Amino acid sequence: MYHAVGHRPADGAYGLSVSPDAFRTQMEILARRGFTPLTTAALGETWRTGRPLPPRPVLITFDDGYEGVHRHALPVLAEHGFAATVFVTTGWLRGAYDEGGAPDTMLDWGQVRELASTGVEIGGHSHTHPQLDQLDDMVLRAEAVRCREIVGAELGAPPVSFAYPYGYSTRRVRQSVRAAGFAQSLAVGNALARRRQGPYALERVTVRRGTGPAEFARLVEGRAVGRAFAVDRALTKGFAVVRAARRARHGLGGSGPP
Repeated sequence: MYHAVGHRPADGAYGLSVSPDAFRTQMEILARRGFTPLTTAALGETWRTGRPLPPRPVLITFDDGYEGVHRHALPVLAEHGFAATVFVTTGWLRGAYDEGGAPDTMLDWGQVRELASTGVEIGGHSHTHPQLDQLDDMVLRAEAVRCREIVGAELGAPPVSFAYPYGYSTRRVRQSVRAAGFAQSLAVGNALARRRQGPYALERVTVRRGTGPAEFARLVEGRAVGRAFAVDRALTKGFAVVRAARRARHGLGGSGPP
């Protein structure tokens, strides 16, 4: 799971960003080790049809829709012939639907169309990037549906994959995303994706500014993932209790597992 790719991202995006050189090195690691990147849609379709996965499958995903994905990541992906998925927050992208509040320079719709034309899957990431589990049912549905409608109008076909903003979801959120028309959705979890997680709670591993080549290689090989993200997981568990209490206080049902 990537976010911004750039030399000098804004402060709000810096921690979850990677430099262009680091991204290039990480893609070279995947290539040397024989990984086969595929889109989120392709993974979902493969699992639904029962077809075998390609050798050493991996998803390369980008959340939010930062401009650096087009400027810096796309050329590297093209060099290797790598598939990827970009999950866009439609109200953050530059253009007619911009609601403001984006943490850095985002893609415009011309760049989104160019990404799509190269085979990059464009998925949904809500319209305004809220904490979906804290919304009432009407606003929650509107966030997913509005995002899907905008992407569909701009690209000529609605997106089929979704990623939860901040990784937050509950059973109610997952049901709403499914009802909006998405066929699969990604969380965070900082663990390897497994089929048993189900199509609406697939987990990913976060790549950060401080993720060095050796750590990246270990993560994609599935080694020491739990140790690398032990602090993150502890914080997530603690915050899940807080979030559940907030939902109960505001009368939001469907708490389910975070």
